Amino acid sequence: MENTLFAGPKTLGAFLRSQRENTQPADIGLPAQGRRRTRGLRREEVAQLSGISTTWYTWIEQGRDIVVSAQTLSNIASVLKMKPTERKYLFHLAMQNDPQEEQVVTVEEDVLATVTQMACPCYLLDLTWNMLAWNQAAEALFSGWLGSVPAPNMMDFMFRYPQARTLVADWETRASRIVAELRADAMHYPHDQDLNHFVQSLSNDSDLFRSFWSRQQVVVREGGERVFNHPLQGELHYRQMTWQLTSNRSVKMIMLMAV
Repeated sequence: MENTLFAGPKTLGAFLRSQRENTQPADIGLPAQGRRRTRGLRREEVAQLSGISTTWYTWIEQGRDIVVSAQTLSNIASVLKMKPTERKYLFHLAMQNDPQEEQVVTVEEDVLATVTQMACPCYLLDLTWNMLAWNQAAEALFSGWLGSVPAPNMMDFMFRYPQARTLVADWETRASRIVAELRADAMHYPHDQDLNHFVQSLSNDSDLFRSFWSRQQVVVREGGERVFNHPLQGELHYRQMTWQLTSNRSVKMIMLMAV
C-alpha cells in the first residue's frame, strides 16, 4: 500500500502512536501500576485489549506494509476510545471501510423535511442508488414508477424498466454515465457487501449494464442539463444539482431545477 501525506502505512502508524500516547490507563479503566516510562498506554496493552499480538500491533505503528483487517482497526479504535472524527480518519488512513458504517442508512428528520419542502423534483440516493426519500414533484416526474414500486432504485429503473428509455432523453449516454458514477463511488467502499451484490445482480440481469461496467470508466456525479420526455408534460429541461450529506457521505441529495 502506497504511503502519502494523507494515507498509507507510515501515516497510519504515526496517527495510532499519537492516539496511544495520548490515552491514559485510567481513560480505559486500567489501574495505575507505579510510574510509567512511556507516555500514555503501552503497545502491549493496546494489542492485548484489541485481540492481536504485540508484534503485530508494533508493526502497524511502525508503518510496515502489511494488511490490517477492518475488524482489527475497529477493535483498536474502540480500545483507544476514538471519537467519531478520529475513527473516520483512522479508516481513511488505512483505506478501509468502517464496519460500523456498513449498516442500514438512516437520514435525519430535518434532511427528510428539506426534500419534501422543495418545489422542484428532489430525492435522496444511497450508495446503491436506493431512493431513500422523494417529494411530490419527483413522483410526478417519474410517474408510473416512483410511488408505485415498494422499494424504488434509480439504477433499477434505468436498466430494468422500459419506461426509462422513453422518459430519459439520450438514454444510452445517461445510462453509461451513471454506471461510471457508480464505479467511482464504489472505489471508496470496496468491501461493502450490499454494493458488491448489487453490481453483480445488475451485471447478471442486464447485458448493457455489464458492458458499461466493463469499460472501467469513472466519473464524479455532477450537475448539468437533464432532459426528460414526459408523457403528459412533454419535453422538460432541468439543471441538476447534487449535494453530498456531511453526516453520511454515502447519501446524495439530487435537485432538478427547471430551466
